[in-house]
Amino acid sequence: MPGLGDSHEPTVDLHFLAKRLETMTIENKKTDTIIIGAGQAGVAMSEHLTAQGVPHVVLEKSRIAERWRSERWDSLVANGPAWHDRFPGMTFDNVTPDAFAAKEQVADYFEQYAKAFNAPIRTGVEVKKVQRNEGKPGFTIDTSEGTYQAYRVVAATGPFQRPLIPDIAQQCPQLHHLHSASYKNPEQLPEGAVMVVGAGSSGVQIAEEIRRSGREVYLSVGPHHRPPRAYRGRDFCWWLGVLGEWDAEAMKPGTEHVTIAVSGANGGKTVDFRALAHEGVTLVGRTNSLKNGVARFEGDLADNLAAGDENYLSLLDAADEYARRNGLDLPEEPRAREFPAMPDCVLNPLKSLDLADNNIRTVLWATGFAVDYSWLQVDAFDEAGKPSHQRGVSSEPGVYFLGLPWLSRRGSSFIWGVWHDAKHVADHIATQRKYLAYHAETSSSRTTQAQPVSQPERQAQREAS
Repeated sequence: MPGLGDSHEPTVDLHFLAKRLETMTIENKKTDTIIIGAGQAGVAMSEHLTAQGVPHVVLEKSRIAERWRSERWDSLVANGPAWHDRFPGMTFDNVTPDAFAAKEQVADYFEQYAKAFNAPIRTGVEVKKVQRNEGKPGFTIDTSEGTYQAYRVVAATGPFQRPLIPDIAQQCPQLHHLHSASYKNPEQLPEGAVMVVGAGSSGVQIAEEIRRSGREVYLSVGPHHRPPRAYRGRDFCWWLGVLGEWDAEAMKPGTEHVTIAVSGANGGKTVDFRALAHEGVTLVGRTNSLKNGVARFEGDLADNLAAGDENYLSLLDAADEYARRNGLDLPEEPRAREFPAMPDCVLNPLKSLDLADNNIRTVLWATGFAVDYSWLQVDAFDEAGKPSHQRGVSSEPGVYFLGLPWLSRRGSSFIWGVWHDAKHVADHIATQRKYLAYHAETSSSRTTQAQPVSQPERQAQREAS
């Protein structure tokens, strides 16, 4: 396994620095920076602060990368290939570059990465409350193991904090309602058919898995983008990179509620909802009601599929143009523009569905997550309760955010993207420390100059010089 620092400049002994910083700071629960969360964001942040020589502690209420272990389904793999979905300084063990790492391999990767530089992570410590100090600098962090003091706080808890289930689920309490965060495998579900609501990466992969287990499955499809898994011998992650899409700094207008449907499952393949339908999944439009045990759907199924196709084809066009303009000798792939026949469930879409009559016992909500910063009681949020920040540097001095979608660019919520965002935040922290250190040095110098110097002190100064 390559060591950390292989692609970093300058080269530093991160393990030695981390051990020294841990000894300096943890004993009295007072440090420069507290990082909250030890997922990909927290580990990346710790690495960069260690390299900068910034004393810090990472607090994690469970285990390192816990959500990869316990809040994902059993068969989940990364949506990007191993060469792409990783930190720059270390590759995956036992995963070929073009393969898709299983969730346990991803979690193990972060544990190994943190161990490689002896990250000062304290697991099993839940942060209850963070408040700014009055009359002195820094913050008080109340935790399950006592109180910490820190000059700075990095909220690295990421975007997947609170599973979202729409209120319409309450209209049909007799059904088994389950969020994708709690789904493990088809065997855990009650007998009967399943309706999956949400056609992003999670919804698509779960619907396909449940269907292959022999269940009847209905998939509620909303607006989505569906990039090709690969095109002309290159993964879509590569194409988005060379086309500059990962570095886009803001969403395109009108795409705020558009999900992305991509999959690394079963070796990775392009998501095509028509193909899913031909495998036996019944596609329906967006779900807008479950009243009286009847699911009612928007009449937008065909339009949503057409918009997904338009997005898919636009990426192929951009890739072809890039290859032509740069003279790339990549194999042509005309069949990528051929689509399966339109299934009957799209030509004659269901407007409603009696759940009992169709033996639907479970509704699985793949409807995303919300953040939860109720513990962070500082002035770092806008009127809508969203973090107020610029590239992770919040409007509240000393508070930082990391791991959020679009923190600085489209790639911010991905493994490699959060690493680069963490470096920016760490650089900001290091710069602030230099300003404060300069102020402290000049103040100390003035104090020293104002005090009389004894004869022994003069002698010691002469000897030192």
